[in-house]
Amino acid sequence: MKIAILSPVAWRTPPRHYGPWEQMASNLAEGLIARGADVTLFATGDSLTQGKLAWICEQGYEEDWNADAKVNECMHISYLMEQAHHFDIIHNHFDFLPLTYSRLIGTPMVTTIHGFSSEKIIPVYQRYNQVAHYVAISNADRHPSLHYKATIYNGVRPDDFTFTPVPDDYLLYFGRIHPDKGTYEAIQIALQTNRQLLIAGIIQQKDYFEEKVKPYIDNEQIRYLGAVGGQARNELLGKAIALLHPIHFNEPFGLSVAEAMLCGTPVIAFNRGSMPELIQDGRTGFLVNTVDGAIAAVQALGKINRHTCHLHAHQHFTTDRMTEDYLKVYHSL
Repeated sequence: MKIAILSPVAWRTPPRHYGPWEQMASNLAEGLIARGADVTLFATGDSLTQGKLAWICEQGYEEDWNADAKVNECMHISYLMEQAHHFDIIHNHFDFLPLTYSRLIGTPMVTTIHGFSSEKIIPVYQRYNQVAHYVAISNADRHPSLHYKATIYNGVRPDDFTFTPVPDDYLLYFGRIHPDKGTYEAIQIALQTNRQLLIAGIIQQKDYFEEKVKPYIDNEQIRYLGAVGGQARNELLGKAIALLHPIHFNEPFGLSVAEAMLCGTPVIAFNRGSMPELIQDGRTGFLVNTVDGAIAAVQALGKINRHTCHLHAHQHFTTDRMTEDYLKVYHSL
C-alpha cells in the first residue's frame, strides 16, 4: 500500500517545539513505516522521516518570515494532488483546503479533522461529505452534520516520554499562551495553593500575555520558559506534580494531556470538550469546572497513582494504537 501523508507547512514535521498537527502527521507516518508501509511524507524540506520526503516549501512559514503562508499552502497541496495517481491512499492532516481537490482525483483521501477553527469552515466539510472520509480525534469534536469513518485518538510515541514515578514539586502549564487555554487561571491556581508554576508554550496572543501573564512572572514562584520541545519537554512533563489544563473552549483533543499522563503526571483540567475522554476523573487526574475546584484538586493529588496514569495513556494514546486504527480505515477503502 502506497500512502501519502499530507502534513501542514507552518512548522517542520516533526516540529522543533510547537506544531501539534505536524507532530501527529509525523507520528502516524513513522508508525506506518515501522509496519512496512510505503509512505511518502509531504512536508517542509527540512522535515525528518524514515520514509520518503516530498517537498516544495523549504521551511515552515512560521519559521521563515520571507514566506507567504497562502502561497506556500497552495503550492504544497497542489504538489501532492498532481501526483495523487501514484498513491493508494492520501491522508490529509491539512484541514479543509485539500478537500477541494477530492472530486478531481481518483485516490481516496482520508481527512483527520484536528478541530474546527470556526463554524465558518463547516460548509466546506459539508460539501464533500459524500466523497470525503473524515476521522474525528475525539467523540466530543464530531460535528452533527458530518459523516465520519471513525474516531481515532491522537497517538504519542512512548519512546519520547519517560515514566517518572517520583516528581518534583511544581505545577506545569504546557500550551499556547492564549485566553482559551487558561494561562491566567493556571497562575491563580498556583498562587492560591502556594505552589511553583512553570509555564511553557508559544505566545499566541501578545496582549493577553502582557496583561494577564507577564505581571505575575517573578522567576521564582511563577516562571515562563518559552517554547519547549524534545527531551526537555519529556523532563518538564514528567517531573511535574500535575499538569494544569484550565481550558475555556471545547478542546478537540489536548496532546499535552496524553503526554503528561504517559509520563505518569496527573492532569487537572476544566471539564470541557474531549477532557472526559482523556482523563479518568479521580484516577488519572481531576475534571473540575472552576478555579476553586482546581485548587481542591491540587490538594487531593496524593490520591492519584502515577503508574495508573502511565498505564491509561499507554493503553489508549500511543502511536501503535493510532496506527492500527488508521490501517483499519485505509483497508476499508
